[in-house]
Amino acid sequence: MSEELKHKCGIALVRLLKPLEYYQVKYGTWRYGLQKLYLLMEKQRNRGQDGAGVVSLKFDVAPGNKYFNRQRSMDDSAINVVFDKIYKQFRKIEKYKPELINDPHWSKQNLPFAAELYLGHLRYGTFGDNSLDNVHPVMRQNNWKSRNLVLAGNFNLTNVDELFDELVSYGQHPFRKSDTITVLEKIGHFLDREVQQQFDSLKTQGHNDNVELTELISDNLDLQKVLRKAGKSFDGGY
Repeated sequence: MSEELKHKCGIALVRLLKPLEYYQVKYGTWRYGLQKLYLLMEKQRNRGQDGAGVVSLKFDVAPGNKYFNRQRSMDDSAINVVFDKIYKQFRKIEKYKPELINDPHWSKQNLPFAAELYLGHLRYGTFGDNSLDNVHPVMRQNNWKSRNLVLAGNFNLTNVDELFDELVSYGQHPFRKSDTITVLEKIGHFLDREVQQQFDSLKTQGHNDNVELTELISDNLDLQKVLRKAGKSFDGGY
């Protein structure tokens, strides 16, 4: 980092270490993690007035089921708007089938944001216009689990043009020039390379079952290596 950050976005992460059923029994609601995320973001309200966003991640979901969910807002009371939209979906179930809303297994299978990991962000804009596309978390999605990427950052890069040109030199065709998308795609590029290297290495070791390979790659990804390589050419504060 070559520049001190003077304006800091707010970032909150909640990772539940037990199944949702545990929190339903102990605290009377499987929404314990979501409630904690709201409190963490509310305490940082003054860190970002330009927008707020939340992403949830469900673990151990069968193929064909959505495991990422995202809600973002640029409203004046963005935190409240985001969580109101999330809880609005729960209130519909409470109204018509109240017995289901307290069933953590059913909720995880059927409701967005019934998850084990939550990432929240409050944006203090330093680059580009104030549009919903620039509100974090931003996502890079893929059918292979290990190639998915969700980013919530606190940075002010001074060499976005240079980083953008690097992406083009890789053969990419970025759809927009912004510090957020540039950082996301830069990390994504090295994540893809790491996944491919893991795949090739495991294949040479005799692993030929692609489902098994997916799990092995997820378990052995070196994310520090990915971030070191991606961040080598970052200049600014981050």
